[in-house]
Amino acid sequence: MEGTIIANYLLTRLLGRGGMGAVYEAVHLRIGKTAAIKLLHSQVAALPEVAARFLNEARAVNIIDHPGLVQIFEFGQLPDGTAFIVMELLRGESLARRLSRGPLPIGDAVRIAQQVALTLAAAHDRRIFHRDLKPGNVMLRSEDELALIDFGMAKDAGLAFELTDQGLIFGTPHYMSPEQGHGQKLDARSDLYSLGVMLYEMLTGAKPHEGESPIQVAYKHVHEDIPAA
Repeated sequence: MEGTIIANYLLTRLLGRGGMGAVYEAVHLRIGKTAAIKLLHSQVAALPEVAARFLNEARAVNIIDHPGLVQIFEFGQLPDGTAFIVMELLRGESLARRLSRGPLPIGDAVRIAQQVALTLAAAHDRRIFHRDLKPGNVMLRSEDELALIDFGMAKDAGLAFELTDQGLIFGTPHYMSPEQGHGQKLDARSDLYSLGVMLYEMLTGAKPHEGESPIQVAYKHVHEDIPAA
């Protein structure tokens, strides 16, 4: 796809690829502005729920309008059905990558948790809940700035753009609230639980619950207390 032009942006470098799509670095042909373009493969973009989740990310970020979120510039669909989002090109590393090197100093962990909490507060003020908060969705721009990404799972309680019926489990098991494990209706408290799990991991270097399968991990979050560090 390098060399392809999308929405006046020239794709220059592949940043990452997965089963759902890929992310490319791109540059605007006229003004030279760099960006990241997330592409959703046409095969999966044809699935209504997947396409809705992709659009959800762009809508949620623009509704919240907070500096702690990756900025979305444009959204659209190519003639072959491939959906795309043009967004801010983030520099730095994910919190997950940082944690792969071990726990954080207490001051750093508290600072990151505070910044995430402030960004979540802005989302919650608009009645938008992330619902898949985890270290992989926290990008450390610099020592003092971060950005929450992947609001595709978000729910806007006011506008009710809901992707998943109540009773269906979604999210990442290691960071799921008990309500998520039960498939119950979620609100801001579920995000705060996930943030608490992240803070535990930042301070200890380990996740509070492990298991042989995702279901077992989710079960422990529902039925067991968080172990003392």
